[in-house]
Amino acid sequence: MEKRREGEPTETPGPQPIEADERYRRLVAGRSRFAWTLTCVMLAIYFGYILLIAFEPEMLARPLGSGVTSLGIPLGIGVILAGILLTAVYVRRANKVFDRDLDALRKDYGA
Repeated sequence: MEKRREGEPTETPGPQPIEADERYRRLVAGRSRFAWTLTCVMLAIYFGYILLIAFEPEMLARPLGSGVTSLGIPLGIGVILAGILLTAVYVRRANKVFDRDLDALRKDYGA
């Protein structure tokens, strides 16, 4: 029989019961899918703006009205606001759906 060293766990811990629950797996998959969707939307907006800068600088340099502000400025602000908006969308969904479902699971498993 092999002698156990001090501080070594007696057995290898397996997956926690909550991790085996189908509701937990659905929650993790749904949250991940939602986060990746928002990430892809933000990347499309950001890289779309960068591609406009690279390939259509004349369009972004067009002045708005008779002032000195060009079209690129409000579009750049729009990129920033899109990031804030998408963050708010995620937080709202997390607070309404993901946290509620996770709290129900914690209650069921006494965590």
